[in-house]
Amino acid sequence: MTGIEVSLVLDGEITAPLKLLEDALRDGEPLSDEFVGRFRGAVASGGLEVLAARAGGRTVGVAVVVYRPNVSVAADFASVEELFVRPGERRRGIGRALMEAVEKRCVDLGVSYVEVQTDDEAAAFYAALGYEGESDVRVMSRAHAL
Repeated sequence: MTGIEVSLVLDGEITAPLKLLEDALRDGEPLSDEFVGRFRGAVASGGLEVLAARAGGRTVGVAVVVYRPNVSVAADFASVEELFVRPGERRRGIGRALMEAVEKRCVDLGVSYVEVQTDDEAAAFYAALGYEGESDVRVMSRAHAL
């Protein structure tokens, strides 16, 4: 798709990408000020990056990437925590452009391993980009009452 610009989001520009994610992933339920503060802090420290795809002056897609050291490979590791493209903008190359920007950032930072956790619906998208399922890894989780 032409006219798409993907760029790293600085802390002062985080409002529009967070609003897009809030609307899409939380059905518009607002994020708490405390969470937004922690999120901004993670962006400021470099442990988390936000990339935004823009077209026609508006944010049409967002990727959130977390970086952390991995002891088993003695190197940094990247995890795409969120990737979202507005439904009306899908299938136009925006998700691909975001992932290409993520991969370029990883190369620039010396990160050679990138993972995504996905559902069955998006698995074909990631497979088309060269991502492979890992048969020896199982994601397990547990929620704690707060």
